[in-house]
Amino acid sequence: MHADEAILADKFGTFLETGSYPYDPHEYHGPVLAYLTWIPAHWNRETKYASLTESTIRLVPALAGVALALTPFAVTTAIGWEAASWAAALIAVSPAMVYYSRFFIPEIPLALWTALLVAALVRRWWALLGFTAALMIATKETAILALAAASAAYILVFRPRLDYRAAIRSLAALLAGISVLLAPPWRWGILAESAASYWQRATGSSHIHPWYSYVLWLSITETPILILAALTWRGAKAPVRFVLLYALLLGMLYSAVPYKTPWCALSLLYALALLGGAGAAVLRGWLRVAAGAAVAWLGVVAWAASFPFATDSHNPWAYAHTGPGAFTIRERIAEFARVAPEGRNVAVDVFGRENLWPLAWYLRPYPHTRWWRQVPLQGTAAPIVLLSPALEADFVRKIYESPPPGERELYVSLFPDYVDLRPGVEVRGYVVKSLWDRQ
Repeated sequence: MHADEAILADKFGTFLETGSYPYDPHEYHGPVLAYLTWIPAHWNRETKYASLTESTIRLVPALAGVALALTPFAVTTAIGWEAASWAAALIAVSPAMVYYSRFFIPEIPLALWTALLVAALVRRWWALLGFTAALMIATKETAILALAAASAAYILVFRPRLDYRAAIRSLAALLAGISVLLAPPWRWGILAESAASYWQRATGSSHIHPWYSYVLWLSITETPILILAALTWRGAKAPVRFVLLYALLLGMLYSAVPYKTPWCALSLLYALALLGGAGAAVLRGWLRVAAGAAVAWLGVVAWAASFPFATDSHNPWAYAHTGPGAFTIRERIAEFARVAPEGRNVAVDVFGRENLWPLAWYLRPYPHTRWWRQVPLQGTAAPIVLLSPALEADFVRKIYESPPPGERELYVSLFPDYVDLRPGVEVRGYVVKSLWDRQ
C-alpha cells in the first residue's frame, strides 16, 4: 500500500469508528472518498479500523474507474457514437487510469466528477453542473484548476449568453452540494483557508518538478492517446474544440504549479482520451487498424504497470511507492505475535523521526503499538522494536546502558537482510531473545 493510501485509510478508520469526519482544510483533502467508502466497509461488516482490508477501501476507486470509462457515452450526441466508443476504450486501457484505479486516493473519483462536469457543460445539464462542481471541491483542492479551465474554455468556444435560470440552478446545486458534503454555510470560511493551504503546498518545497513533467510522464505510457488527440487540432466541431481548449488550459495550469505528482495528471488525461477518441474516429483503412493495435498495446502496458512493475522505480506512475519490504515487516511481526503469550496484544515500539507511512496500516492489528519520535532512556522497550537506522545507537543505549545490572534483556535482529519501507527508507527490527526462543 502506498503511503498516501495508508494516511487516508487511517483517517477513514477514525471516521468509521466515530462517525465523524470533520473537514481539515490543511490536510487529507475532502471527505467524499471516505463517505463513499463507508458503504462497502459496512456491507462487508468491517466497522473497525483493524478489520479493514485493502480490497474494501480500494473498491470505490475501482468502481469509479469503471464508471469513468463509460462517461464518454454521456456526450455521444456531441462527439458521435464512434468517437465515444474509441474514447471509452482508451480510458479503459490507459496505464495511468488502470494503475490509479487500484489506489485509495481521491484522484480517480475526482477525474470521474470532472468527466461529469464536462458532460454537463456540453449537454447543458445545469443542475448536474453545479452538483458535480461541489463533488469536485469536496473531493480535492485541485478541483479549482479544472473548474477554471473548463469555465474559460466553455466561454471562449461557445460564447454563451447569460441565462439567469440556468445560472440559478447551477449555483443552487453547487451551494447545496458544498453545504451537505463539506461544510454548512456558516463555516464556508474554511474554503478560503483550504485554498490558501493548497497554494502554500503548491508553491512550497516538496514534490517540486520541472514544468514539463506531466508531458514527460504521459509520454512514457500514454503516447498513443497523445498522438490520437493531436489529430483533433484542426477542423473539429465545437464540443471537441471545447475539450481541446480545456485540455490545453488545464495542462498549462498544472504545469505552472511547481508541486507535481503523477496522479494529478488523471483529469488532464481524461480530456486527452476524449480527444483521442475523436481523433481515432476520423481514421480509415490501415490507420484505423493501427489505432486498434495501439489500444491493445496500451492494455498490455496497463497490465505490466499495474502488476509485475507496480512498485518498480522505472514505472512513472509508481511514485515514491512502498516496496515489498513492507510485507517482510508485516510477516515477521505476525510470526512473533503468534508465539507471544499476549498474541496480537504484544507490545510493539516504533522509533523514527521520518515519515514511516504506510507502516501504521500494516501494524493496525496490534493495539499496543507505540510510536516515538525519539528513544526515551527511561522505561523498558517493547518485546518487538522497529526503528530508523539513525536511532539505533540510542536504542542500544536504552537497552544496555540505562537498565541496572541484572535487568538488561538481550535483543536479536528481527530481519536477516536489509529491509526498506520505501526507496531510501530503511527499517531495522529487533525482538527480545525470550520471545525469539519461542519460535
